[in-house]
Parts: sequence; C-alpha cells; structure tokens
Amino acid sequence: MSHPHPELSSPPPLGKGALRIVPLGGLGEIGRNMTVFEYDGRLLIVDCGVLFPEEEQPGVDLILPDFDHIRDRLDDVEAIVLTHGHEDHIGGVPFLLRERPDIPLIGSKLTLALITAKLGEHRIKPETVLVEEGERHDCGPFNLEFFAVNHSIPDALAVGIRTPAGTVLHTGDFKMDQLPLDGRLTDLAGFARFGDEGVDLLLSDSTNAEQPGFVVSERNLNEAIDKVFRTAEKRIVVACFASHVHRVQQVIDAAVQHGRKIAFVGRSMVRNMNIARDLGYLSVPGDTIIDAKQLDQVRPEEVLMVCTGSQGEPMAALSRMANRDHQIRIEEGDTVLLASSLIPGNENSVNRVINGLTRWGAKVVHKGNALVHVSGHASAGELMYVLNMVHPRNFMPVHGEWRHMRAHADLAKLTGVPSDRIVIAEDGVAVDLYKNRAKIVGAVQAGYVYVDGSSVGDVTEASLKDRRILGDEGFVSVVVAVDSTTGKILGEPEIHTRGAGISADAYDDVVDRIQDALDKAARDGVNDPHQLRQLIRRNTGRWVSDNYRRRPMIIPVLVEV
Repeated sequence: MSHPHPELSSPPPLGKGALRIVPLGGLGEIGRNMTVFEYDGRLLIVDCGVLFPEEEQPGVDLILPDFDHIRDRLDDVEAIVLTHGHEDHIGGVPFLLRERPDIPLIGSKLTLALITAKLGEHRIKPETVLVEEGERHDCGPFNLEFFAVNHSIPDALAVGIRTPAGTVLHTGDFKMDQLPLDGRLTDLAGFARFGDEGVDLLLSDSTNAEQPGFVVSERNLNEAIDKVFRTAEKRIVVACFASHVHRVQQVIDAAVQHGRKIAFVGRSMVRNMNIARDLGYLSVPGDTIIDAKQLDQVRPEEVLMVCTGSQGEPMAALSRMANRDHQIRIEEGDTVLLASSLIPGNENSVNRVINGLTRWGAKVVHKGNALVHVSGHASAGELMYVLNMVHPRNFMPVHGEWRHMRAHADLAKLTGVPSDRIVIAEDGVAVDLYKNRAKIVGAVQAGYVYVDGSSVGDVTEASLKDRRILGDEGFVSVVVAVDSTTGKILGEPEIHTRGAGISADAYDDVVDRIQDALDKAARDGVNDPHQLRQLIRRNTGRWVSDNYRRRPMIIPVLVEV
C-alpha cells in the first residue's frame, strides 16, 4: 500500500497527461468532504462540506475545508459536483461561493434545491446545472457520468469522471438497500458497465468498512416505529437529521395511521421538509400538518413533532427542550424517538440530551434500545460487491476515519487490487494518476478553518487552547502599576479571578512574591514591559500550581505610570 508521510513536501507541477486528486477534507474524519481534481490546468471539485465541532472546540459553529490550495485558482474551477444534500457535503459551498459566486453547481433536483435555499440565506444566487442518473455532462476536460445510489437522503449520485489521463469513479455516500423506501436502487449495472470500460481509480465510501455483511433495509424499521406510536401515552417527538426525508416519511405515515397531527420544529427542518414536499419527495396529507404554534390546541395523544437535534447539537430544538430552554416543554408521559445513528464524537452530547429528556419524564427510544435507525452507508459485504464489479486498477478509500479507510483497503486487497495500487491518503495529500498508476506525490495545506459567528478563519488552534484553559481552569488577572522609567512597582498588585476555584483572600500570599520579584527586576535595571509581564505570569502561575495543582490562564496587566 502507498501511505502518506508526515513530512511530505509540496507536490511538483502537474505533468502533462496526468490527473491530480487532492482531498481537502473527508479523509481521517467523518465530514468536511471535498476533493479537487486537476487536469490540464483546470479544476473540478466534488462536494464541499462542513464538519461539526466537538467539545474541545468551544465556541466554534462549523469547521470548513481549507481553501488556500485553490484560492488563487478559483478562475480555473469548472464546477462543483454535489453528490447529495447532506451538510457534510454541501455545507461549505456558501463560504466558497463568497469568493467566486459564479462557480456552477452540478447536482440532482433535491440537492440543488437544498443548496439553493441555503445560499439564499447568504444572499447568493447560484448558477446551477441539473443532472439525473444516467446522464453525461461535459465540464471542460472532464466528462462526467452520473449513477443513482441509495443513501439516507433522496437523489444521491455517484459520479464517473473521464479524462485523457484516466477514468475515476467516485461513489459518494452510498449503500445497497434492496428494498429502498423510494424504490430507487443503487445502479449496480451502471457500476459494472463503467468497470468494464476500465476504471483507473475508485474512490469509495469507507464509513462502514468495519461492519460485516449488508446494511438492513429501511423498511425493517417500520415495526419499531409503529410500536412507538402504539404505546406512546402522550406527545411523540421524533428527532432526526433535517435532510433525512425517508425517515420523516416513515414517521409521517405512522402518524397518519394513528391519527396524529404533525408539526415540524426547527428552522432547518421546516425549510427542508417544505422543499421536499414541494418537489414531491415527501407525501403529507394536507390536513395533517399544523404549525408548531398550534400545538396547545391539540390533545397531547394526537401530536407528533419532528425536530432536529439527534446528535445533541447544543442549539438544536431537542437539546433546548432537554435543557428547558425551548417554548416546547417536555412533560411526563411524552415519548422521544432518536431516529439516527451516532456520529463518532457525539456520544457524550447525545447522552446528556437523553438524560435531560428522561429527567422531565419522557420515555426515550433510541438505537441502543430499539431498531429505529439503519445506516446510510454500505457495510463490508456491499463494499466488496462494488470492488468486484468495478475491478479498479487503483483504489483509494475516502469518507471515513483512519480505521475505516484501512479496513476498506484490506477489503480491496481481498478482491485482488494489488497492495502497491492501494493509496491510503489523508487530507491535503496529492495523488497523481499517470499511465494507469496512482501514487502520492506531495501534500498541500489542508487544516481546519473555524467558523465562529460571522468570523471565518480568525479562530486558531491557539485561540481554542486558550478557550479550553478558560473553560477548564478559569483565569487570574494581575494588575500592576509601575514607573514607566524605572520599572519600579507603584502600590500593591491587584488580583482578579474567575472560575479558578481559589478564594480571593488566598491571593494575599502571592502579592508579596510578585512585589519582591518586581523590586529585584527594578534593581537589576529590567524595565521592559514584556519581561515584566512574563515575570508576573511565572511567579503567579508557579504559586497557583504549587499550592492548588491547577493551571488557570494568567493574565498580567501592566499599567505604566
């Protein structure tokens, strides 16, 4: 296998007749999917998604791919191909289009409707190109062919990319549900035909590569969902992704069968379900939907609410209900159904929400105690099926953490792909396809770009480290007035503290230490403000550490008089 190296240098200029693939996100992680293809000076982007922050990234709203690699070449971008409408594949598009609004967006009907609505909130009107499975589309030197794939959102596509340098198949996110709710099967015949033409490189979804067998059909959930509706005493709240139209359709069907009115709760849920209904992807009887403001007018046992927050997102509707920070109050006898799987890293957040809901008397049904969700990603049996049908000359696992990608690489070896033609890369690693061989040729910058409110990229790792320290240990500020000429201390230092867990009176012990250190510095002729601040920080920090085994942020404030 070809492995990335932590000390890879910048890739050389792309040679004539070669195709370069640079993933800027989605490798070694679940989310932030973005891959750049380059041929003959032109660029094609497949997906541009976001990653949601974890607990150790306080204050961060979203994490974007780093666009620096293409920022000076945006005029070379032919288009952005969007495989489907999930946030981890389209959420970064508004931020890229801020830099060049007229990049064409290529995608299916629902995907383009979702991204157009999102871009409307950013006051961007995109240039869109509607495609369907089975179609081919020329995009500069890239000839694209689209294949239907089954996923946890309608209208998902895989894309075949033909270039003079070779042929690539990018599966996007997919599974092989043989009884999909919408009847739209993954186009295995198309994959096989494309494979017969000769696929030089397969990029395939690795998320469930460790899971043996085949994913259970979505239809298998109907019994568990029906049981929830049969046994619920009062209101039912279903939390799922705002884009999971199939799951919402299942609970709507159950609600209609059991005589419940339906209210969508949460801005993204209301927006996406309205789009899906308008386009015919969601079937809802006209008298079934009510506004969330009308819930008080309906008996509790006749209510179904569909909301966001299945991943424990702090600002989503379900988390706010659990925290009693929402106009909808969870009450004794309510039933909450978490109709989604856990994204790795969200376990603690989801457990907090479950505990909060249970505290107020709700019965919480989730994947751990009922069959209420199946994955949208292919398991090992399905992945091997695709590898055997496509029989690629080279293979590169994508979309997954390291363990997923390595497991997928092992599957490729089992199906006959030579080890030296399996490329396990990471974000930023450049892979060149030349004369039917794929190999790593260097790496570009592909770090995290943090969105914090209206700020994009201003928050750094150092900023997050400071936030973590403040959140975990608090801070101590030391205000000292000194003579601007001699550096001699004027008066007694003032100490202010927040969250450090140390009594204000206790700091009397360190005041003398700070005064002695500053007096000695003045006698030695030290009057540089930076050196004096460091002196204050060291002495205060050492005292706190020695006496309390804590490491709060020390903020020295020097007032020169």
